[in-house]
Amino acid sequence: MLQFLKVCITAVIAAILLLITTIACGQGFKLMRFDEKYDSSSKGIKYIPLGRDNSYLSFGGEARVEYVDFHNEDWGQQGIGHNSFWLQRYDVHADLHLTAYVRLFSQLRSGWEGGRKNGPRPIDEDKLNVQNLFVDVMPLKGFTIRIGRQELDYGSGRLISVREGPNLRQYFTGGKIMYADARLSLDAFVMATDVVNTGVFDNTLSRQLSFWGVYGKYIIPHAGNVDAYYLGIRRDSARFEEGIGRETRHTIGGRFWKYGGGFIYNLEAAYQFGTFGTGEIRAWTASADLGYMFESVKGHPTINLRHDYISGDHKQGDGALQTFNPLFPKGGYFGFSPQIGPVNLIDLHPYSNMALGEHFTVQADAVFNWRYSLQDGIYRPSGSYKMAGLPSTKRYIGTAWLASVVYTLNKNFSVNTGIQYFKTGTLVEDLIPDHKDGIFINTRVAFKF
Repeated sequence: MLQFLKVCITAVIAAILLLITTIACGQGFKLMRFDEKYDSSSKGIKYIPLGRDNSYLSFGGEARVEYVDFHNEDWGQQGIGHNSFWLQRYDVHADLHLTAYVRLFSQLRSGWEGGRKNGPRPIDEDKLNVQNLFVDVMPLKGFTIRIGRQELDYGSGRLISVREGPNLRQYFTGGKIMYADARLSLDAFVMATDVVNTGVFDNTLSRQLSFWGVYGKYIIPHAGNVDAYYLGIRRDSARFEEGIGRETRHTIGGRFWKYGGGFIYNLEAAYQFGTFGTGEIRAWTASADLGYMFESVKGHPTINLRHDYISGDHKQGDGALQTFNPLFPKGGYFGFSPQIGPVNLIDLHPYSNMALGEHFTVQADAVFNWRYSLQDGIYRPSGSYKMAGLPSTKRYIGTAWLASVVYTLNKNFSVNTGIQYFKTGTLVEDLIPDHKDGIFINTRVAFKF
């Protein structure tokens, strides 16, 4: 009964938001809502002039409801079997431009989980929290200084992602300096992270600045884009199959990429060094995503092949660590709701997508997964430790088969539904005596304004 009431309340909220959008027209929405820019040509709550030049107020938000149906999550290891539940996410934001040089952005977020047999995961529930609250100051042309709580998202989301797929998006608190012109963008930041709890305004801010870095992008006309970055992270109790210890890790990497018609490519590599306990860190990753978009074919179908190498520990118990740390990756880099994270992994991932008419997009994927090192285990999509690999000497983890359909009515309303079947490989069969193949089905309805 409680779940039914929640769904009814959600429907009422969606109806109210639909009414709002009839008087709130503007541009298409962006992944990072604070990147949207409005002017006097926008209508309703997207642009409310405040009587001074370059001064205005803008409002927006989102309501998202998702139904999840899992069969044999974690390949039957937990013994739960069938597990179905609801996820809900709501947010509202206000963007206040005081002058051409000063801006205040604020956003509240509410995430709910209901019905999951083993309770909410860390990515599922946070009943009410401040997602963004920062001040922008633009002292010089092209420069912006941002102070406060804020979301970060860079590149393809391999290392720094806002984590749009899960119910709770990732955020940080700190300072950032940004420069941007027609071809070059460059950000430098120092951040702290929160301990996320499930209640109302009860998240705990870390007093330690634990994440810092520099990220740059340069556009090469007619050729593509080049990203280069340095990222640093500190964790006092990092856990790997090698053990638990204090981790100070540095990442240097680069990316060469191009999306659009014709040939598509996304090449990225990163190297990590630092200390774990008393030992040294030496880890790396390399990825190639190559494809082609058929522009002259109706629906613009694309075919792609992605191949990743992500290092794992060479020898357990020697104190040194070669396990790659993906930092803050997006959950769906290897397909929606993946069972395996980007650590100690070799994968081969063919996929294809195309548009069906004006409103539908379909995609099909197959992901073949091996562990990179036989001395290391399996990790979750977040990068956290999941399962020991020893004493097994098997390498193949399994194959994920995925299909999804997205219906987009307009810029405000969309429905996304998908199914995933995970066929366990010899490693899982060796580690879990009563292993089972996994099936994941979800349907998500989202409304933005």
